[in-house]
Amino acid sequence: MDDTLYDIAIIGGGPVGAALALALQRSDLRVCVFEARARDAVSQDARALALSYGSRLLLERLDVWQAIQDISAIATIHISQQHSFGRTLLHAQQLNVSELGYVLPYPALQNALDQALQTTPVRTLYGAQVQALHSHTDHALIAYQQDNKQKSLRTRLAVVADGGKLLAAQYPPEVRDYGQSALITHVTCSATKIGTAFERFTPHGPLALLPFKDGYELVWTAPHERAQEMLAWDDAHFLKQLQEQFGERVGDFLTVGKRSCFPLGLKRAPQQTPQAHIVLLGNAAQTLHPVAGQGFNLGLRDAWELAQEVLDAAPNELGTESMLSDYRKRRRLDREAGIRFTDSLVRLFSNDMPVVSGVRAAALTALDCLPYAKRFVAKRMMFGANG
Repeated sequence: MDDTLYDIAIIGGGPVGAALALALQRSDLRVCVFEARARDAVSQDARALALSYGSRLLLERLDVWQAIQDISAIATIHISQQHSFGRTLLHAQQLNVSELGYVLPYPALQNALDQALQTTPVRTLYGAQVQALHSHTDHALIAYQQDNKQKSLRTRLAVVADGGKLLAAQYPPEVRDYGQSALITHVTCSATKIGTAFERFTPHGPLALLPFKDGYELVWTAPHERAQEMLAWDDAHFLKQLQEQFGERVGDFLTVGKRSCFPLGLKRAPQQTPQAHIVLLGNAAQTLHPVAGQGFNLGLRDAWELAQEVLDAAPNELGTESMLSDYRKRRRLDREAGIRFTDSLVRLFSNDMPVVSGVRAAALTALDCLPYAKRFVAKRMMFGANG
C-alpha cells in the first residue's frame, strides 16, 4: 500500500478528470490521477466534441484553450423539423458572444489537457487499472493493478471521473434505452455554410451537422437495426439517403468518410455522492443523448464546481457528508435541468404522430419569434441552468 494519504484521487484521466486535476493544481492539496492508458498513448477516439461557449471560458481559466488545435467555431445554429415549416435560428451576435460553441476532435482536447497536466505537481499513475473502491470512516481505499502488481491507495476524496465497467457495476446507474444508435462520420457538400450548425429532427431521431474543417461532422441517429444497415450502405446510397433526410440547405452532399456507430441511452447515477469520500463525475454520473450536445459540457461544469467546493473546504472536511451535501446542492439544478432538457427533446421529437408534429412545428416557429425565449434557450445551451 502507498502510505501517502492523498487529498484527492481522480479515477479516469479523460477530459473531465484531467480538467478537475488542472483546476486543483495551484493548491497545496495532494492530488493523483489513475489513468488506464499507457504513458504517451495516443487517443484513437474518432468522435468530434461539441463544446459550448461556457466550456471555452472554463478551459481558458485552466490555461488549456490556447493549446487546442483544429477548432471550428459555431456562430449560428439552425434547428428544423423534417416535413414541417417550423424552424428556429440562434445567432451568437444576438446574444453578445463571439461564438455559440465549437467543434473539435476528441484527441485534440485530450492531448492539450494531458500536456498541461504534465507540467503540474499532480501525480499521474499511467497503466493503472482500478479494481475496487471502498468507503471508510475518514477516507476511501482504492485497489488497483499496475505493472502486474496489486496495489492500493488511500484518499480523503475519491472522484470517479469515467464510466468504467468495474465501477459502473459497483455503482450501477439508472438506464433508459432510447432504442437508437448514433452513426458518426465526416461529410463534405457543395455549399458549406461556414460557422453554421444544423440540428434536424426526423421521426427516427435527430440528425446533426456540425461545421468542421472542409465540411461537417455528421451525427445521425436512427433505430438500432436501421443504424446497422446504414453502416453497410455504399457511399453513393448513403449520400442519397442523407440528402433526402436533410434537404438542400448545404447543397449536394459529395463525400462521406469512415463511419462508426454506438448505442444511445440515458445513464444516470441515482446519487452523485453514493458513499462518504466518493463522488461520481462526468460519464460516471450521467451519460446523455448527443442531441443539443449537452453531455460533456455538463461534465466539465461538474468538474469545475467540484474543484471550487474542494478549494473552499478544509483538508479534514474533504469527503465528509457536509462537504458532499454542499456539492450536491451546488449541482442539483444544473444537473437535473440538463438531463430533463436532453431527455425531453428526444421524447418530443423522435416520433411521427401528426398532432404532435404540428405542435412541434408551431413551437419552433414561436421560439424563433420570441427573442427572450430564444435567449433563454441559448443561454442554457451555453452555460447550463446556473449560468
